[in-house]
Amino acid sequence: MSGCSAGDPTEEGRDTTASTPAPSIPAASAPASAVPVQGPWQAWKRTPSGGEAQALCDATKHQLVCGTGADGLVGRSRTDGSLTWSLPATTPATGTDTDQSNAPVLDSADERALIFAGRVLRAANLRTGTQAWSDQLPEGREFVRVVAADGTVYALDTPTGDHSNTDVALGAYRASDGSALWHKSLDADPSGGLAAFGGRVYTTDGTQVTARAARTGTATASSPSGVECPRLLSGGGHLVCTGSPASASDVFPPLRRLDTTTLRPLATAEDSGMKPFRGLITADGVLLLYEDSAEDPGAGTWYAYDLDQARRLWRYPTTTQEGGVTDGRFVTFTPVNDPTKSRVISIDLHTGPDGTGAAAPRTSPVYLEARDAEIPSLVVPGGDAGHVVIKPRAHPALRSVPLP
Repeated sequence: MSGCSAGDPTEEGRDTTASTPAPSIPAASAPASAVPVQGPWQAWKRTPSGGEAQALCDATKHQLVCGTGADGLVGRSRTDGSLTWSLPATTPATGTDTDQSNAPVLDSADERALIFAGRVLRAANLRTGTQAWSDQLPEGREFVRVVAADGTVYALDTPTGDHSNTDVALGAYRASDGSALWHKSLDADPSGGLAAFGGRVYTTDGTQVTARAARTGTATASSPSGVECPRLLSGGGHLVCTGSPASASDVFPPLRRLDTTTLRPLATAEDSGMKPFRGLITADGVLLLYEDSAEDPGAGTWYAYDLDQARRLWRYPTTTQEGGVTDGRFVTFTPVNDPTKSRVISIDLHTGPDGTGAAAPRTSPVYLEARDAEIPSLVVPGGDAGHVVIKPRAHPALRSVPLP
C-alpha cells in the first residue's frame, strides 16, 4: 500500500448523501430496558445469539461489541453480559476466509462501532446501537479493510473478489456523519495493513510505505528504497514493518521500526527469523509479535521487543495467537501441552514469564471455555477493566473472567 495518488476520477471525494443508498439497511433495535452501560466489569457467562456465535468481538472499557451476520452488531453490558442493543444484519455471514464483515472496528473517541460486508460500510452509535450512517460502493467493488482515528474513518476497497495490488482505492469519511472527505486510487497491498494516527494515514504496497494527510489524502512522505514492508503494524504512536502472514516464503524481511514523520528506518531489535502472524504495540513502545514456523505452523511463540531501546525482552513459546494487553500486562492462554493448560495467563510486559515478585506471571483457574478443543478467542477490554472475555467457537459462549 503505497505510492502517490493515481489520478482517481473520484479524487474530489464522494458525497454519501448523493450516492445510491444502501439497500434497505435496518435501523438499530434494542431491548426496552436498554440503558447506557455503567459499573465495573464482573464475572458472567452468556450464550451468544444467532449469527453472533461464530462472529468476532471487541471491547471498549464500557462494553463488549460483537458482529452478527455479515454486517450486524450487538452490544453487551460489561457488568453482566446482557444484550443492550442490536443493529440487525442486512445479509447472513458467508463464512469465507476473505469475509471480515463480522469483525467490528471500535472507535471509542468518536463513539462509533464500524462493520463492513461487501459493498456496504455501516457505523453505529456505540452507546445506543443506533445506525449513525452507512455508505455503499458502486457495483463490482467491496470494502476490505477499515480503521478509524481522530474523527475520521478510513476504508480500503478493491474490485469484488480481487484483493491483489491492482485497482485499490482508499476513502476517508467523517466519523460523526459519514460525509465523504476524499477517495483516491493508490498502489497498495490490501493485506498489508492500514494505520492511522497523528493526522496521517499509512499504507504499504508490500515494499514502500506512504503517509498521507488525513484531511486531504495527499501523499506527504514515503519510505526509502531498500526497506521492505509487506505488513504495517501500529500502536502507541509507533509504526513497524514486518513480514506478511500471507507470504508463501520461509524467509522474511527483518523487523523495522519507522520514523513516523520521515518514514526512515530506525534502530530495531533483531527478530527471530520466524514467520510473523500477529502483532500488538503497547502505549509504552513494547511490540508483541506472534511468530511461528512457515513450513509447519502450529504452536508458535510470542516475542516481546522494546522498540525504543531496540532490544528483545522475552519470549513465551508453544502458545496461541490469541492475546491482548491490559493493566500493564500481556494476556494470553496457557499452552495446550502445559500442565496449567485451559487457563488464562497474564505476563508483565517488561520482565516476561521469568518475572518475579509483583512482576511474576499469574494464571487463572481452569476454564472449560479455554480448552484448546474449544478453539477459544480472547477479548481484552480497554481501560484496565480487570476482566477479560473468553469466546469459544466449538461450543459458542461468552464468559467474562477476572484478569489473573
